[in-house]
Amino acid sequence: MTTPTATLTDRYVAAAARHLPETQRDEFARELRERIADEIDARLAASADGAPTTAADAEDAVLRELGDPAALAAAYIDRPLQLIGPRYFLAWKRLLTLLYAIVLPITAAAVLLAQLLSGAGPGEVAAEVVGVVLALVVHLAFWVTLVFAILERTPGTKAVERWTPDQLPEIRDEGRAGRLGDLIASLVFLGLFAVVIVWQQVRPPSFGGPGQEIPVLDPELWSFWLPYFLVLIVLEMLFAVAIYLWGWNWPLAIANLVLNVAFTVPALWLLATEQLFNPAFLDVIGWPWDGAGAVTTTVLVVVFVGIAVWDVIDGVVKTVRGRGGSALTLGRI
Repeated sequence: MTTPTATLTDRYVAAAARHLPETQRDEFARELRERIADEIDARLAASADGAPTTAADAEDAVLRELGDPAALAAAYIDRPLQLIGPRYFLAWKRLLTLLYAIVLPITAAAVLLAQLLSGAGPGEVAAEVVGVVLALVVHLAFWVTLVFAILERTPGTKAVERWTPDQLPEIRDEGRAGRLGDLIASLVFLGLFAVVIVWQQVRPPSFGGPGQEIPVLDPELWSFWLPYFLVLIVLEMLFAVAIYLWGWNWPLAIANLVLNVAFTVPALWLLATEQLFNPAFLDVIGWPWDGAGAVTTTVLVVVFVGIAVWDVIDGVVKTVRGRGGSALTLGRI
């Protein structure tokens, strides 16, 4: 008949050993029993000089100090108890960050373009883009983490190459590095803006069912003004590239002023003379050009002029300061 003390130790050893491979269990169990017995004896010997203790109390204290048997077994075979340990953590983080930075924007732009070309409404477009991006975030995180977790626990896999000073990056031009993000944002926004101009004519949104597809902008503008604005968008893209390459200077500040005027003045003139929007579209949404409509038009004029003036001033300030910042080519659009 086993004693309570032996039974408690047996239970602890068995709980720890079952987390090890079969070939290591006997040796591990023997070493663990010896360790427990030695520490119990040490506690009993120490109690002779202090407060008296029983064998059961000593065993209980030893097992509590050893802690969770599963954790003890993991430490014995050097098995990590975290999902991604320090050996692969930095590589995992860098890869996931890189995938998010590249895959998410491209996917979002592709889904947005596909939805616009299919004639989906604004709410449907936003829901589809957000849904796809969120699903992609989860999938990328899950599969990348799963691969690294498997590598972490696969015997014989090599650790990531040890860092050396040779891996230090060169000191970058922070001005140009900061301008790169602005350049990408400008090109993406301007490209989408051009797509929307064409899309609303080629695949106009529906306002009530089949046969109710109505362009938002007046189709008569395709005779001159809409191609004119598309050319301006291309010039804006070239301007954004120039800002990235050379930073702000006086020729580019003047070009910024010219582009602002070239875009804002015709757009506001078309708006004020009721030539910008398709009359059929205005009839569908019930736009009143008198009263509230006139007030709204005035507000839009003030907003557009304010944005253009601010953009010109911002370019002049950056030129004077020699910051080499990126142009806010999005503002007037």
